Amino acid sequence: MTKVAVATTSQLAADGANEVARRGGNAVDCALAAALFTINTEPGVCALGGSAFVTVWEPGEDPVTIDGNVAIPGRGLPRAERGHAAPGVALDYGGGIRTLAGPGSVAVPGTLAAIDRAWQLFGNARWQDLFDPVIAATRNGFPLSSACHYYLGLAGEQIFARSDDGFFALHHADRSLRDVGSLIVVPHLADTLSGIAEEGARLFYEGELARSISGHVRDGGGSLTMQDLKEYSAIERPSLTVDIGAWTIASNPVPAVGGTMLAAMLLACADLPYDRWTSDALARLIHVQRAALGYRKRRLDLADDVGAEAAELLARAASGQLLSQWTSASTVHTSAVDENGVGCAVTASSGYGSGEMPGGTGLWLNNCLGELELNRRGLAADPPGERLPSNMAPSIARRKGRVLAAGSPGADRITTALHQFFVNILQMEMSLEDAIAHPRVHVDTSGEAERLMAEPGLALPEVDLPVTVSSDLNMYFGGIGATLVDSDSGFQVASDPRREGGIAICGA
Repeated sequence: MTKVAVATTSQLAADGANEVARRGGNAVDCALAAALFTINTEPGVCALGGSAFVTVWEPGEDPVTIDGNVAIPGRGLPRAERGHAAPGVALDYGGGIRTLAGPGSVAVPGTLAAIDRAWQLFGNARWQDLFDPVIAATRNGFPLSSACHYYLGLAGEQIFARSDDGFFALHHADRSLRDVGSLIVVPHLADTLSGIAEEGARLFYEGELARSISGHVRDGGGSLTMQDLKEYSAIERPSLTVDIGAWTIASNPVPAVGGTMLAAMLLACADLPYDRWTSDALARLIHVQRAALGYRKRRLDLADDVGAEAAELLARAASGQLLSQWTSASTVHTSAVDENGVGCAVTASSGYGSGEMPGGTGLWLNNCLGELELNRRGLAADPPGERLPSNMAPSIARRKGRVLAAGSPGADRITTALHQFFVNILQMEMSLEDAIAHPRVHVDTSGEAERLMAEPGLALPEVDLPVTVSSDLNMYFGGIGATLVDSDSGFQVASDPRREGGIAICGA
């Protein structure tokens, strides 16, 4: 039995990973099982009909990222039949956002394809083993988390009332939201997961389940076709790596932008001459965020050649030119490392949710085509089959004798949260728990004007931005889960106090 450390978004998910470790699973199996659990038991926050990236780094091998990102739908459709049935929705989440919901916002899902590919390449357990914990939980009922309750309180009626099965699994007959801790049973979800466990991922992409998903979206005026699902495949890519001191960090490569943004910010702070977050250190951090996020908004988001623009960003960050030139979405994550030095990080998202649940499936579908702060082309995105932008950055860091897996949910806060975490642990030498719990800042570039969002307890510098300080640590700033194995001292594992989290040393 292999010992595995897991950090994920609920203790039930961590306990499920422990069950898989006892059946012979390694770090990858345990991470995938925990990810499946939390993806399907965090309604509103995530769902299986979305996107995922899986980064795996085996000792002595090059790191790999499995790209299961959502893709533009509409294969086989004339252009005139695409880009409809996606009403706008305004939410108070994160200080106010606008998104699109409904059938027309649904992109081609890739989560299950990524999990399947990662398991085939790196797993030791049986496919069925990965599903058994989540099938039991969805059949018997799982508690509604406070993170889900918070988000559903803002989006329940606007988005999730589009499906009676989904809405009344989460709400009482009088349409009031169920309380935190209430047991949730989503009709048909356990049966759907059981079918996938028995028949494999092909059921989702080619079988009866695929026909239900595509038929529901097309009947509602959306663009997701059976051809989109049949031709979708997860893509194995070499991870993007960057050296910071004695550590090498592997993260999500292009065409996703999350890993590039994280690497650029780490490179720009590589010579940070501070051992704690003074006002001057925070000024430098804010400067770096504004520079990198500004570059992304101006150059990366609408680039025809994302790879070339990403390479330019990294070159500027490494040379110091980035700072001299640029001075002015819902997710879950699981990290795992094992005693053999294998690291696995899984981040998954379904956007803000389309509210669409095909009848008899129990599966909510993503709204990633309508996640406007990421997909700035909106419903006009083209061509079908092309991957949409993503902030997700599941990451693994390695140095002699040590392996660290980390990642975060949090839409465009993913990279800024991870940046601060890695600076805290790799450069300021905080403990794993302190590196995660330390207050964070985020430069919000989603609107027409930038603003600085901050948590309390920081010596904020004077900045030429409007500043909003939250009353406490807040899930808006991400929810990092991290695991570390040291060949001399063993395991460390920690989850983020901003969200419920689950940790376990599995197989012990």
